[in-house]
Amino acid sequence: MKRLEIGIAGAGIGGLALGAACAQAGHRVRLFDQFDAPAPVGSGLVVQPVGQDVLERLGAGPAAMALGNRIHRMLGHDARHGRPVLDVSYDAPGQPRFGLAMHRSALFQVLLDAALSAGAELVASAQVTGLEGRCFTMGARREGPFDLLVDASGAGSCLSPMKPRALAYGALWATVDWPDTDLPVNELRQCYRRANRMLGVLPIGQLAGGSRPKAAIFWSLPATAYPDWQAQGLPAWKAEAEGLWPDFAPFAAQITDPAQMVMARYAHGTLARPWAGDVVFIGDAAHRASPQLGQGANMALLDAWALACALREARGDVALAVSWYGQARRWHVRAYQLMSWLFTPQYQSDSVVLPWLRDAVLFPVSVRGPVPRILTRLVCGDLLPPVAE
Repeated sequence: MKRLEIGIAGAGIGGLALGAACAQAGHRVRLFDQFDAPAPVGSGLVVQPVGQDVLERLGAGPAAMALGNRIHRMLGHDARHGRPVLDVSYDAPGQPRFGLAMHRSALFQVLLDAALSAGAELVASAQVTGLEGRCFTMGARREGPFDLLVDASGAGSCLSPMKPRALAYGALWATVDWPDTDLPVNELRQCYRRANRMLGVLPIGQLAGGSRPKAAIFWSLPATAYPDWQAQGLPAWKAEAEGLWPDFAPFAAQITDPAQMVMARYAHGTLARPWAGDVVFIGDAAHRASPQLGQGANMALLDAWALACALREARGDVALAVSWYGQARRWHVRAYQLMSWLFTPQYQSDSVVLPWLRDAVLFPVSVRGPVPRILTRLVCGDLLPPVAE
């Protein structure tokens, strides 16, 4: 197979996974990122079974398992009555699977180690700002030419032609120590007041180089309401959160500075074709959605693996590989984007009708007959083939 020169803009989850896969296949890979030293951004996430499979294929599975925490159930309840309104288990009959909850820094580290050990080169302080033929440009600086240019620079991409629609709600995230609590360590727990309040606790295992178990906590918030949240002060926020869900108290107590809570804003959009000219897009540069289905990092991992496989099968024919990559990921991406668009307003919106429909109609249906197994497949990420043949 022809040895390719591959340039990747962005050393996040998708970029590092692609860099590891392509370097392991014998290609020369250079990853460019704006950071001065390797560093992740974000808090907790869940690597679903489809993402775990990619990590295993990259040789990063054991390291990820050592840092992450296995999640076997997602349970959400109504704040007013305590009734369950979401209950999805990974352990479908005959398929004992789980979600691997991790801090983004832990996943970043195991992928960085895989990429560097495979021979990929990481170029720091190199923010890609444009293209010039088959080269990346970084202001007046030029790097290349490359046989394949990949945009893995995420939601802040300046290369992607996507014009996503901003979502009305985002969330505040923080990482805290796992406290003395009655909450189970193998479940994602959430509490809702209609759809305009959502708070949650995700046990995420350890940070890279750490030893204490951690939790990611989140608080749903309108995208424009962050200044108001800051102005109300932490005591008012803690009182509201603990009033909605008393079990949240030992987690909220660890927040002593508003800066610990980082605001994440979300958007929805999908490129009709994940390549343009000489560049191919993966991860958030190709498609964006709310995190409601817990698929963001998994989509990036799947994109990276699909593109690496397409390069292998096309035996170095870049144009053919890029086309195969687009076909392999098309229907999985579109299906999950659609389902995210349908699910999100039920949990994050100002609607009064949708949360009533969720609680009174959809939840009772979700725990009967074949529906639990369908929901398990949906969350695991393989309701449709993740990488079509």
